[in-house]
Amino acid sequence: MRFFICYMLLLCSLANVVAQDCTSSLGGRVLDYHNSTALVKATILIVGTQKQVYSDEKGNFTFNRLCDGSYELEVSHPLCATRIIPITVAGNTSIEIRLEHHLEELEEVQVVGDAIPNKTNSAQEATLTSETLEKFSTASLGDALRELGGVSSLNTGANIVKPAIHGLTGSRVLILNDGVRMQDMEWGDEHAPNVDINAIESVSLVKGASALKYGGDAIGGVVLLEQGIFPVTKDTLFGKTLLNGVSNGRGGNISSSITKVFNKGWYLKGQGSYKRLGDQEAPDYILSNTGIQEFGASLAFGKRLFEWGFGAKYAYYDAEIAILRASHVGNVDDLIRAINSGQPQIIEPFTYDIANPRQQVRHHLGKLHAYKRFEGLGKWSVQYDFQSNRRFEFDVRRGDRDNQAALDLELTTHTIATDFRWDAKDDFTLDVGLLGRYQDNFANPDTDVRRLIPDYERYDFGSFVTGEYRINDQWTLDVGIRYDFSQIDAKKFYQTSRWLTQGYNVDFEDIIIGTVVDGEVVDGLIDYNAQQILTNPIFDFHNISTTAGIQFSQNNNSTFKFNYALSQRAPNSAELFSDGLHHSAARIELGDLRINSETSHKFALFQEKSFKNWGFILEPYAHFVSNFILLEPTDLEFTIRGAFPVWSYRQTDVRLLGFDSSAYINWTNTWSTEHQFALVKGNDLDNDIPVINIPAANLQNKLIFRKPEWNDLELSLRSNYVFRQNETPPNIMVFSAEQGEMVLLEINTPPDAYHLFDFYGTMQFGLGDTTTLTTSLGVNNILNTTYREYLNRQRFFADDLGRNILLQLKLNY
Repeated sequence: MRFFICYMLLLCSLANVVAQDCTSSLGGRVLDYHNSTALVKATILIVGTQKQVYSDEKGNFTFNRLCDGSYELEVSHPLCATRIIPITVAGNTSIEIRLEHHLEELEEVQVVGDAIPNKTNSAQEATLTSETLEKFSTASLGDALRELGGVSSLNTGANIVKPAIHGLTGSRVLILNDGVRMQDMEWGDEHAPNVDINAIESVSLVKGASALKYGGDAIGGVVLLEQGIFPVTKDTLFGKTLLNGVSNGRGGNISSSITKVFNKGWYLKGQGSYKRLGDQEAPDYILSNTGIQEFGASLAFGKRLFEWGFGAKYAYYDAEIAILRASHVGNVDDLIRAINSGQPQIIEPFTYDIANPRQQVRHHLGKLHAYKRFEGLGKWSVQYDFQSNRRFEFDVRRGDRDNQAALDLELTTHTIATDFRWDAKDDFTLDVGLLGRYQDNFANPDTDVRRLIPDYERYDFGSFVTGEYRINDQWTLDVGIRYDFSQIDAKKFYQTSRWLTQGYNVDFEDIIIGTVVDGEVVDGLIDYNAQQILTNPIFDFHNISTTAGIQFSQNNNSTFKFNYALSQRAPNSAELFSDGLHHSAARIELGDLRINSETSHKFALFQEKSFKNWGFILEPYAHFVSNFILLEPTDLEFTIRGAFPVWSYRQTDVRLLGFDSSAYINWTNTWSTEHQFALVKGNDLDNDIPVINIPAANLQNKLIFRKPEWNDLELSLRSNYVFRQNETPPNIMVFSAEQGEMVLLEINTPPDAYHLFDFYGTMQFGLGDTTTLTTSLGVNNILNTTYREYLNRQRFFADDLGRNILLQLKLNY
């Protein structure tokens, strides 16, 4: 009986094996998603098994002897995003698989810290990675960008830093923060970008206006602040925390971010940072009232799939920035004494207090975006963004008005943009896009101070077409054209005396809509005997921008580029309407209603060569701008508070000639050097004088020691030599009330050349399978050198920063 039972069990087992005889098959083709061409040698793996095949010359593949059931295929190909595809096999089953096979789309599957793709084909470009940005966690975006050749900065002390590209700054430098063009009153010399550097993971810089997709008015260039790219096909959680301490300012900051990615494309990311510094120090004294308090936070979520996706983001930035107390001058004699003195007129003990003069800025940014890929065509994207920028500037006032802002501006911006990228052909891509923007500026009249910038509404419309054609493996051609329309509609009060002095009664009498009589506006009345008139200037600007260039690459070791860019920029609100005392700048600023659009012609070359142990980049350029708008000291004006220098906007034709170069040499496996030089010369062609605020020539050399086996040890010593700027506009003559005569105000005299040394070292330690600790030590201005920088607007009043020791701990998890 026992034998019979065993025999029957054996028969049943054999019957079951016969019933599950796996005779099904799975076949198909692997194709390019864009143009349906076959992908050769794609790898197709059945997850959880060792069964793996490769596609042939026609993209075909076959699995034989499969059992019916459900499987997952992992499909990969060089330079493609790997796909996980569920499949049910029932008999002989066929499937068609499409992969993204375009290099420019690879950025969507790169891991944070990988190489940053170029934004154009033929323009001069440069990039900063997250590792470089982390070194400047306690500094600013402008400080970090100075690491790149051809980039300088216009400073108001150490905390207000505006990037300048090839000598151009302000409205000529376009900043995109995660795809959103920043609208933060960039017209002011002392208005720094309202961005938290700790929320940025990479930076791409395009020198010049060749990146037409982002704007046609970027005569100086485009700065793209980008978030890290993370994989969206697997469930993961990661983040990092930075803790910094600095000696100069006796403070530091903390920053942390965390990202959660779900396996079906959903993601959620949060970030926050806080910085606090007290008074900073020059080598010989305290720079009284130079502290800063800064807070930033952002939250983003969305869904990113191969064929479609969407996302939303909100970011908040808040900064309270003290301005050197000694830079607040009451009249021109104060300014003369400051320039002639070797140290600030006010030096007080160290404090964390932020007193007047100071700035307070709050910036809200929100955006919604979505994209959809169309098989055999390309990718469509759409985005809406909102920004609210509030700026307060506090002057030194008497009595109980110390907390009343002297300047209170609120700028609200709505933008919607869409574009489509045709990339179905391997050798040709075409981008088209549209943009619409509405902007409202409110100047609060409750400051008891004459408003510097009036209330206005602005309407912008833009459209562009760009194309890129790959002639062969070595030559690539790109062209583009863009049209922009801008209308600005303002309501502005003018003092009648200023109106007549400027000659506006001849050219603009038709924009007067009323006269102020006994404190009230009488509509339609024109009376030049009254003290004030109300005007309604409405200006339309039509601008065309275009670019063309070519790139030649050979063996990945040699690249040559040539680019020509024509661009036009409409004047901003300050250039048109400024009229009064700008308190944080301690000067009277005068705009001009006659100002028209600038027109720029830039010719740029790029040559890169890489050899076995060394390489170099050469970047010469010639830039010609007609109707160039500049702000310069012109006169002196007496007010009830004293005499102030007058800075006026005017237009002229200028020529900018420049040269950027960089090189590296790997001397051994552990020792290397890096070298960088930048030079730009600006000339006012109409008056045959130098252009104001052009950076001096700069030479940097860095010695680097790397030993990866010693916990990724890296040490570097940098030399930074800044030449004296010998080409500046002439100084001006002003009347000194104390001396009772006209005197020379050396407001354009440049400081001497200077030479600084910096040290930086870092090591990395593993704290587990997924956690690392990176420690860094930096010392800026090692020798505690006394110097003044020509592009620092506080050079008249004090020396620049002394030695600064920085300690950083970074935890990746």
